[in-house]
Amino acid sequence: MYAAAIAALSVTAAQPAAAQSNYDARFVAYPSYNGTDLELLVDGSGTHFKLWSPTAEAARVNLYDNGRTGAPYKTLEMTINPSNGVWSASLPERLYGKFYTFQIQNNGKWLDETPGVWAKAVGVNGKRAAIIDFASTNPEGWNSDKGPAVKNFSDVILYEMHHRDMSLHPSSGIANKGKFLALTERGTVSPQGLATGIDHLKELGVTHVHILPSYDYNSVDEANLPANQYNWGYDPQNYNAPEGSYSTNPSDPATRVREMKQMIKALHDAGIGVVMDVVYNHTAENDGSNFSLTAPGYYYRHREDGSWSDASGCGNETASDREQMANFIVNSVKYWADEYHVDGFRFDLMAIHDTETMNRVARELKQIRPDIFVYGEGWTAGDSPLAVERRALKENVSKMKDIAVFSDDIRDAVKGHYSNAEDRGFASGKPGNEETVKIGIVAATAHPQVDYKKGNNSKFPYAGSPEMIVNYVSCHDDLTLTDKLRKSMPDATDAERLAVAKLAQTIVFTSQGTPFMFAGEEVFRDKKGVHNSYKSPDSINAIDWNQKATYKDQFDYYKNLIALRKAHPAFRMTSAADIAKNLKFDKIDSRKQPNLISYSLLNNANGDQWAEIKVIFNGAPAAQTVSVKGGNWIVVARDGKIDPAGLGSSQGGKIEVAPYSALILARE
Repeated sequence: MYAAAIAALSVTAAQPAAAQSNYDARFVAYPSYNGTDLELLVDGSGTHFKLWSPTAEAARVNLYDNGRTGAPYKTLEMTINPSNGVWSASLPERLYGKFYTFQIQNNGKWLDETPGVWAKAVGVNGKRAAIIDFASTNPEGWNSDKGPAVKNFSDVILYEMHHRDMSLHPSSGIANKGKFLALTERGTVSPQGLATGIDHLKELGVTHVHILPSYDYNSVDEANLPANQYNWGYDPQNYNAPEGSYSTNPSDPATRVREMKQMIKALHDAGIGVVMDVVYNHTAENDGSNFSLTAPGYYYRHREDGSWSDASGCGNETASDREQMANFIVNSVKYWADEYHVDGFRFDLMAIHDTETMNRVARELKQIRPDIFVYGEGWTAGDSPLAVERRALKENVSKMKDIAVFSDDIRDAVKGHYSNAEDRGFASGKPGNEETVKIGIVAATAHPQVDYKKGNNSKFPYAGSPEMIVNYVSCHDDLTLTDKLRKSMPDATDAERLAVAKLAQTIVFTSQGTPFMFAGEEVFRDKKGVHNSYKSPDSINAIDWNQKATYKDQFDYYKNLIALRKAHPAFRMTSAADIAKNLKFDKIDSRKQPNLISYSLLNNANGDQWAEIKVIFNGAPAAQTVSVKGGNWIVVARDGKIDPAGLGSSQGGKIEVAPYSALILARE
């Protein structure tokens, strides 16, 4: 009976595309398994292997003495449970220190070996899975380790960083350059004696680091380190094991696990949470991926003609709407949250996934820890067979409880469109973006004074809550803000660009929602104008920490801006109703005063100690005059300076706002 089922369901990964057409519906008949013991369990009775591969004709485990070379010293034949498609094999010994691979027989052919899709520890370059005692990888105090408590997502301040970028430059003062351990080093300084690394993060005041992919990825040869091999890591290989090139010994599977935990604990000890960038939407390889070699065809979407669907722009896209893939995504993030104490997850190209799976992700993570933060890119890089209404798009974010999306509205309106280097935005002098900036200010929620019909990217209020929105002007993708301003303002001075950068970030950090910044922009970091530096050398990507002294004024502004947001809950409202009630835009004729936005946060908004906060943005290249009602005002920000304690006082009336700057006033 089961042989007949195999014949009916079997799909060969290597068969011609035309032969694969119209087979996707068959996968619905696949049994699924949601146990936590895939693919390895070591207990008092020995070592147990399990592999989900319902259409395999046979399966086996190959056991090795090391993680890279040599023939297997033993091969175990596996047996299947037809009810769930899981193959099993066991040995009475606890095989700590050994390595293994799986192989399946498909259409009479043994496919290549794979560590399986659930490998939690791997040898060098991730081709063989490792058997280790995870309890032995826990740093001292791990059982009591936890990240900072988060009451509301709007309280989070995100700082996106890459391990090598933060520490590789000679000026970092960090010994473990490019490694997990770089963020365990305290007391590191630049040549000018200014804090770098984890001390810099603490000084800046961010609440969470968003680390670029740190699972085992495909593009860096871990067997030939140290080498100037760079990649962002958006080419997944083993989703549940740390990347070896970030460890001090990639050949030792336990080292990479232990050192990643040490990094997370050091950040937690400094009061900083850890968000992990996850890329479940595609794999580095197609037919050669662990998914394809385990359950051919199942884990991916295909077009009607049988070719690979490619909403990721990377050659394939995974099928989160299939039960076993959804199980994989959910159990994988739960594993990272539980084993590594990760505090949040950023989903790459999240709209490739379906809203049902994303809701399940958030729901099950909340059972581990209620304040885990989940957010992602609410778009795809291409079309997908998944129905638009099921995609985890930003436009569908209100269908997803406890999920946030990036705001491309505020990003493109403030600095200029990401795809056109020469395009300017509101903060750099281009008129016509005022209404879209307002969409960002109210976190894409419904507001009686915001006309969504005039929005550049969005035409309706798609967020039901500000906690569904992450605001930013730049990230690892595309040009840094510094490079964008140099490209779009070629005749400006760096002093003018620095002013624009301050204004852009002031808009982000005073808007409702969750603010996000890219590492190093507080020291005017650039990437030599490289638009997409995912595999550029460290000379392009590494942060030059000498710039912290050069641009100390910029750093101090960012630090004080963060302190202002933390001190005043008016910038961190938690409901759309509160925003509509307490945030009031002033009437400004944009034909007469382009690039000018003025609004008030009123009536002790969100329990703030200030009765009213007046926020004014002038993105024009010339000074503009605004009218502020009379009263005793504290000047919080003016002329490129900011201080939450106040820069002086004002009685209101006619006030001139400098070009490319923010004016923030407050009344007790």
